[in-house]
Amino acid sequence: MRAEEGDLRRWDAHLAVLHATVARHAARSADPEAAQQARRLLVDTVGCAIAGRHAREVRQLEAAVADCEPGGFALPDGPSMSVHAAAQVLAMAATWDEACEGHALAHGRPGVPLVAALLPLALQRDTTLDAFVDAFVLGYEVGARCGAWLRIRPGMHVDANWPALGVAAGVARLIGLPAAGIVQAIDIAACQLATSLYLPVTQGRTARNTYLGHSASLGLQAAFASAAGIDAPADALAHYANAHAAAAQQALPDAEITLLLDAYLKPFAAVRHVHYGAVAARQLRERLAGDTRGIQGIALKVYEEAIVYCGNRAPRTPIQAQFSLSFGIAAMLCFGDIDPSVYAEARFDDAELQRLEALVVLKPDAELTARKQRGATLVVEHSSGRLQEAVHTIAGDAAHPLDCAALVSKFRRYAARSLAGERAALFCNTALDAQQDIDLRLLWQQLVPLHTTSTRP
Repeated sequence: MRAEEGDLRRWDAHLAVLHATVARHAARSADPEAAQQARRLLVDTVGCAIAGRHAREVRQLEAAVADCEPGGFALPDGPSMSVHAAAQVLAMAATWDEACEGHALAHGRPGVPLVAALLPLALQRDTTLDAFVDAFVLGYEVGARCGAWLRIRPGMHVDANWPALGVAAGVARLIGLPAAGIVQAIDIAACQLATSLYLPVTQGRTARNTYLGHSASLGLQAAFASAAGIDAPADALAHYANAHAAAAQQALPDAEITLLLDAYLKPFAAVRHVHYGAVAARQLRERLAGDTRGIQGIALKVYEEAIVYCGNRAPRTPIQAQFSLSFGIAAMLCFGDIDPSVYAEARFDDAELQRLEALVVLKPDAELTARKQRGATLVVEHSSGRLQEAVHTIAGDAAHPLDCAALVSKFRRYAARSLAGERAALFCNTALDAQQDIDLRLLWQQLVPLHTTSTRP
């Protein structure tokens, strides 16, 4: 055995788990708990996309790709697009305000590009909600495990990387490929994963918001290539892990474990690392009755990974602010919430927000870091005295999921510029509560009437 082959063999157990995961979900319906969680992520991702598409750049992209690739999918009041064009727009819009889902073990968001690719494709193929859910669950289980295994190297960003593997698996499931064809789709995608940089976030550039669209497109391409009989090396993932990733040696969760149940949904429009300090800031704001003028000092003690990824200070653009612990704390102290409106000019340039952001001192929490646990302690020096709050769990975590009322409320607020509240609530309640399988197109028409989704002549 050559040395290179022996080195690749160290990933055999990881590959075995992925293959077993595919086999488990390829020919069976999703378990009820997983199916319900998939519906929750569908609703939340669509709400985030409807909000994000109001950004000027997203609307311009939407118009351009719809003109180039008209088709049968549209967002509320939007132009009709092809499946590939819609996948680009959905993925970018859903992540624009940084309010979308994620998975802590995967250190990324397997679900956003899955929704972006699967939703327009499923609508084109006139499938049911259950068929979408079954494909989503398989893709999520593959994507989350790939994220846990194929950790990115320093200076990279995950979104245009391993998420494509889950998309490839989910799309392959939706178009009816057997387990072997699904694995082949994953291998095809593994041969061409992107080296996506964190650099745009640091510099406040929105190029990063195109990354999940790349993953959605690559996953679609790989699945259809597999269906066409195109093949790939069976050890492609092992080669990628060796040569291009900071791959983790730890064993992957067994195929019988449903990682989708550990997905988190965000109550706030910011990177998940920001949420712990933000929740503490909200609690302190309540204790101060909203009086921030007396604040003289702010110190956040947080696990080191949060500082590495979200240590951006004095952010000049919304994307920098979404990855900024100090901005999130200041915004919460000022406004009592972090939603897309925080990134609009009127609030983004608020003088008191900027004053508070400059006061924040970030300190690593060695104990949390050593235990690989998340949490934060926030201390505020106020003219009335010293206040402190510690937060270790937040709403949206697997242990504390957003309830249906909170999820529907978030959707209605995020979609308010495009949809009447009753229409938004009807879509959410149907998607979340339907006891029997329903036609996905009928569900989608609750948001987008039939005449607006037809292909243009």
